[in-house]
Amino acid sequence: MPQWIALSKTEHADSDYLPRDGYAFAVNQAVAHVLVAELPKLLPHYALGFMQQGEGYQPVALLSLDGQNNLYLNSDGRWLGNYVPASLRGYPFTLANTEDGQKALCLDQAHLTSDQGEPLFDAEGNLSKKVAKTLDFLQQCDKNRQVTAASTQKLHEAGVIEPWPLTLERGEGQEPLKVNGLYRVNEKALNSLDAEAYATLRGGPMALAHAQLFSMSQLSQLSERAKFHAQHATQEVPENLDSVFDGGDDDELTLDFDS
Repeated sequence: MPQWIALSKTEHADSDYLPRDGYAFAVNQAVAHVLVAELPKLLPHYALGFMQQGEGYQPVALLSLDGQNNLYLNSDGRWLGNYVPASLRGYPFTLANTEDGQKALCLDQAHLTSDQGEPLFDAEGNLSKKVAKTLDFLQQCDKNRQVTAASTQKLHEAGVIEPWPLTLERGEGQEPLKVNGLYRVNEKALNSLDAEAYATLRGGPMALAHAQLFSMSQLSQLSERAKFHAQHATQEVPENLDSVFDGGDDDELTLDFDS
């Protein structure tokens, strides 16, 4: 687990950091939190659902069948897909709440170094260009995370989120796998809302509801990815992963916030 430390231009003025090299840090990540702003890019590649968070819910992209092994990750840390969820792309940085309610830019301590990485701050004491760009990306994500949370809460209040008794086939000779702890949109309940309740879901909530429903067609991706990993556990991985699962790495620190 990351050990986050808040960055300070006095304490870390002469420190460097080791940039992220792939996504090996997410090897045991079963889900990725997602944002309303990235739904159009997520839909072709991920099955989406909800998980309970406190008294509400959090939308997530499913990455695993067994809750332990990220099926979108190659053994060398490359991401098997051409869109990486935004919640993973800021690493090794994150924004965290301080005791006074402010946001602090934090770095995973394992990536802090004194002489073999890239600078955290420039000669004038400002964040280096790369770190400043990452901070801007994280701030945009944080802003849209609030929109996403509000959208999810409206779906919850409308009573259209229900438990998802998900069972996935794993291939010949293997028992079907039951996935627990997931929730989905009840399409019948959504379509049965009266006009007033339906109107409260316009915009982000309705986009999120429809995205989750449409994304369920991507559930087969998880089974196919499990087969891929099983096959390549004993075989050489293709040198060109661009041909596997629409491979590629959308590593730009950008999001479409028009949604």
